[in-house]
Parts: sequence; structure tokens; C-alpha cells
Amino acid sequence: MSVTHAPQTADVLARQDPELAEILLGELHRQSSTLQLIAAENFCSPAVLAALGSALANKYAEGYPGARHHGGCEIVDVAERLAVDRAKSLFGAEHANVQSHSGSSAVLAAYAALLRPGDTVLALGLPYGGHLTHGSPANFSGRWFDFVPYGVDAETGLIDHDQVRTLARTHRPKAIVCGSIAYPRHIDYAFFREVADEVGAYLIADAAHPIGLVAGGAAPSPVPYADVVCATTHKVLRGPRGGMILCGGELAERVDRAVFPFTQGGAQMHTIAAKAVAFGEAATPAFAAYAHQVVASARILAAALADEGLVVTTGGTDTHLVTADPGPLGVDGRTARGRLAAAGMVLDCCALPHADTRGLRLGTAAVTTQGMAEKEMERIAALLAGVVRGEVESVRAREEVRDLVGGFPPYPA
Repeated sequence: MSVTHAPQTADVLARQDPELAEILLGELHRQSSTLQLIAAENFCSPAVLAALGSALANKYAEGYPGARHHGGCEIVDVAERLAVDRAKSLFGAEHANVQSHSGSSAVLAAYAALLRPGDTVLALGLPYGGHLTHGSPANFSGRWFDFVPYGVDAETGLIDHDQVRTLARTHRPKAIVCGSIAYPRHIDYAFFREVADEVGAYLIADAAHPIGLVAGGAAPSPVPYADVVCATTHKVLRGPRGGMILCGGELAERVDRAVFPFTQGGAQMHTIAAKAVAFGEAATPAFAAYAHQVVASARILAAALADEGLVVTTGGTDTHLVTADPGPLGVDGRTARGRLAAAGMVLDCCALPHADTRGLRLGTAAVTTQGMAEKEMERIAALLAGVVRGEVESVRAREEVRDLVGGFPPYPA
């Protein structure tokens, strides 16, 4: 990667708006001097950043290529068609909608395409790693639909397939959602397809977290099994913040109309162009190697954390995600996160299945983009445990973090 894009942007802003320029440089410094272990974040390429800051940001483009509500869309139509074609090719999908502003927007559109208010939906419960859009009462999903939650086995932490089948037969849902924000194992899409077919339900795969691994061949694809796949274009996929929807040709029109005009207005063409860039990058052998390294690093990190005394959910990981209980080290997740933040280690808390306390959720996507690998994961685990235990003071830990990330700048000069 090259750092040239960020300073050029800062130079322009320094002349026009020095106050904001200072903020942007401050954030770049924060990202470059601390450990980015949030599972949902990554460093996108300078090419993606360039597309985001391009003249396409000026264009209003309600509608779809060839059927816009504004004039002057000839060029942006080409950009959106390119993003769609690249997404379809990358994931082997018959249809792709790349206009969703976020993963939640994509899920909203999927529900709008397939469901009506009051319909019953089966999804992973929030205490077990389900997303807000999987039935939270604070979210549109929990207010508009009747969600029935399934969970994970108390012993293994794995999705309880017997419970899923029983609940599906009992409640006969209109749709079944499979996907999670904190489940570190691969989803058995074939199983969910089988259950959905048995009860006559649509299958919606929320693949926001694993879709980048799918693109790199490091995780199974939901596309052959799900009626609709919702995803984000950031996280492991390493593109701009945004969403997309993949589906078969028979649902294409319903999905497109659910995005526009039902749930969204004008498409963000600069973001769509950046998505096209990311899809192109994800189709390369280099990205495939990256995706496999993300998983290899996550497995080493999980094992090293377990060796340090944390309880790793499901005993390990298949993905970029690691969730762990720091309780054996003497603190809960929120306290541990605070200590780690003071040490320059940025990560999240998450619900722990069948527990009253919260745990830690880590991801290896960003640090792998920086070039870190197995050796660095062991170093991170040891430092994390030392900070959580209180054995390593935050000042000393910050120095070690700066030393580590100094050798792996996200945007090398």
C-alpha cells in the first residue's frame, strides 16, 4: 500500500479547512499507532480511498443503470454495471445489488423483498451472536416481525441444529436467517437450506462477516444455498463501508425494488465505484493468500489466548473472529476492554453464550492487512493477557504496541 492518498487529501484540507485536516491526520495517526483488533474493521487500499474521494460523489443517481431519475448518469451507469458484474463473478451469483448503504440496509431490503410485517422469522438469538437486525426489540426487525431465536449448545458453543429444526417445525417461519456477528465457526448452509425447504421458508444468509473469506476461498459460500445473501463490503472484504445483496435471478426484481425505491433513495456512486475496486482486488491470487492468512492468524491467536488462560468460545475459530472470556484472568469483558484500550489495543466486547458476563471479540483482518502473521499473534496474545491481568502497565504496554505496529504500517511510505 502507499500513503500518498492520505497526505494529498490532508494538504488540500490544510489549506481549506485546517481544523478538519488536523482531525483526519489525528485519526490516521491513531490507526497507525495502535493495534486494530476490531473484527468488523480493516484497512482499505489507496485505490478504494481514491474512488471514495472522487468526482462520483457529486452525482445524483436514483434508480438503476439505464433507468435513472436524473440526467447525466452515463458514466456512473458504467461504474455500477462494473461493480455488479465483478460481484456476480466473484461470488458466482446470478444477481447482485450493490446500492445498499450498509449491512443493516441490505438486511432491511431482504426482509422487505420477502416478508410482510408480522411474519415469523427464525434467527440466531442476540445473546448467542445474532445481529440487531435479527430481532432486537430496539431495531426495525424486532418491531416489525415476529422473531423466534435459536441458540448454541451450552457445552460446545456450536449452533444447536436440533433446536433449529424443532423450532422451524413448530413455528413454520416465513424466513430463516443464518449468520452472526460473533460466531467464530463456519455456518452449515446446506443444513439450513434443508430445514428451510422442509418448512417452506426462505433462507436468508447474513454473511457480513465471512463474505471476504468467501471471496478469498477461505470459507464456504452461502450463495448456492441461500435465497438471498446479505453482506457488507468492508470487514474482511477490505472495501468501503457499505452493503450488497446477492440472489438468484428469480428474486432480482423484488430485491432491487426493495432497495430502491422502497428503503433507499439515491445511490452513493462514489461508494459503488469503491466497491467495484474492492471486488477487483478480491478476485486476485494475492487476496486469496490474504484471506487464508487471516484464518491462520486467527487460529494461532485463539490458541495463544487459551494458553494464557482465557476461555475461547467453541474452543477455537474457523474464521477471522475470536471470542473469549477473560473471567479466569480476574476481570469481565468490559473491564478488560478498558484496560486494553488504555494500552492501545482496540477491540470489542460481545455477549457470551449462556453467561451473564460479557467477553472479548477480536479479529485478525486488519492486522493481517498490515502484514502481521502467526508470530505477531502470539506476541499480541501475551501482551493482551499481561494487560488484562494487570501485570503490564498501560504506559509500558503502549510502548510495546507502538514498537509492534511501527514495523507494520498500514500505509507504508
